[in-house]
Amino acid sequence: MSGLRTVCYGIPRDPAAVGEARRVTRDTLTGWGLPPAFVDDAVLVVGELVANATVYGEEPIRLSLWGMAQGVCVRVTDHGSGAPRMLDLGEDASHGRGLAIVEALADRWGVVPLSTNSEGKTVWAAWEVSRSGVAIGCADPIPALGLHERVDRRL
Repeated sequence: MSGLRTVCYGIPRDPAAVGEARRVTRDTLTGWGLPPAFVDDAVLVVGELVANATVYGEEPIRLSLWGMAQGVCVRVTDHGSGAPRMLDLGEDASHGRGLAIVEALADRWGVVPLSTNSEGKTVWAAWEVSRSGVAIGCADPIPALGLHERVDRRL
């Protein structure tokens, strides 16, 4: 993959949107020619991040997929006031493992507040596709690379 590719989707605050977010992520990353095992991990991470945003966040909710030569970044933005947190759960817990899954599958992940004048945050996860040693700047508004493809859609 050369240059920068981005696809952004508006997500309704409806837990049923998680399945559609997974589908568009799989279709997009497969279309970018990424390996199936990587795509599977990214789809699972997107599902967890979108599920958190639709349950705990506020609209507007946005899913952004970023592909560049160094790697891939997924970002989910919502305007809710709460900050995501990892829970200390027992073995029998039936929910609450989303961020632990993200941490296990992504090379890096984090949370960035939207601004000092607005509630909300972006939760991002990144993977190095090429082992170039160049860190992927998912927390930056737009990576400092040339724009190759950008598509905005609503789920």
